[in-house]
This record gives sequence, C-alpha cells and structure tokens, in this order.
Amino acid sequence: MERGERERALVVKLGGSLYDSVPSLVPALSASPRPLLIVPGGGPFADAVRQADPDDETAHWAAIAAMNRYGMHAASFGLPVTEQPALPEKTTVLLPLRCLKERDPLPHSWDVTSDTIAAWVAAELGLDLLLLKSVDGIPAAHGILERVSAVVETDIVDPLFIPFVLENTVETFILNGRAPDLLARFLRGEPVPGTRISTTF
Repeated sequence: MERGERERALVVKLGGSLYDSVPSLVPALSASPRPLLIVPGGGPFADAVRQADPDDETAHWAAIAAMNRYGMHAASFGLPVTEQPALPEKTTVLLPLRCLKERDPLPHSWDVTSDTIAAWVAAELGLDLLLLKSVDGIPAAHGILERVSAVVETDIVDPLFIPFVLENTVETFILNGRAPDLLARFLRGEPVPGTRISTTF
C-alpha cells in the first residue's frame, strides 16, 4: 500500500451500544472512500460477561472473546474479517482475540475496554481512530467538547483511553453512530459535530 493510502486508512471502533444499528451502518462503512479497519465493541456479549462478574483475568479474555462475537455479527452483513492488525485494503473487521492473546499488550481490568483496544490497534498501525458511539461526543456544561488535548473525566470512554491516545498521539474523533449520514460525511472528509482528541490543534 502506498504512503498516501496508508495515511488515508482509518481504524473505526464500532461501539457495543450500536449493536442494533449495525445493519444501517455497514453500508456507510462499506462505501467509505478510505480503507477501514473495524474494531468491534463487546455489545450484549460483553454485557453478559459483566453480569457474570468473574475475576479480572477471566473477565478480560471473556470480554475480548465477546468482541469477536460482535465482530462476526458485523461481518455477517457482508464484511471480510482478519485476526491480525494490518493496514486494510478495504473495510475489514478485526477479530482481536488471537492477536491480543499472542501479544497481551494491555492491563487486565475493566479500566481497559474495547475503546482502548481500538486505540492500541490504531497506535500499532500509525493510523487515526474514529470512535462510533451512541452519543454526540464528550459532554460539557453547554453541549459537547469539540476538542480535548488533556485528560478529562468522562464515562463516554474507559479510564485509560484518553491518557493512551494522548501519550501515543493517536488522533481520535468521537462521532454519533446513530446517524449513518454523519458517518458518511466524516468519511468523505466533511466537517461534522463530535469531539476531537488530539495533542495538536
């Protein structure tokens, strides 16, 4: 892949709360002018792990296995899958369990969710990250924070996420995935509402 293509590629975290929106999001993801590597959340499969309340070690791997199940759900709408982080040639779903078992790069606790796993994938590949959530961004007193360049307290992402992306200079944008038209506009490079997390503005 040429350098220009590498720069255009993007890691997209498909939030677990968007499980019911996958059928409407996949067409926009598939039509992206940029190659996308989709990192799935855990969705209802991770919720089941939380309800079981196992120890941290068990929960860590069970939650990542839940990401694989959610990834297969997304792939069932016509997307290819891969088990290793790699620069995508087209929209592809990453099933992360195998590579995380092999490399084990992150702490084993609920402070690390699929958000930080997606950030790790983006850092490994030197790519930007798009987080698709069920919210418009990180909330502030009036509306949402348009830009974040330091650690802020929020429950929109896991506790390790913002420190990780700032330390590893992963340019990140949080977008409401309930609006496929916003996603399509973002992927075309058009301005859309959301929260940008970056060390440089």
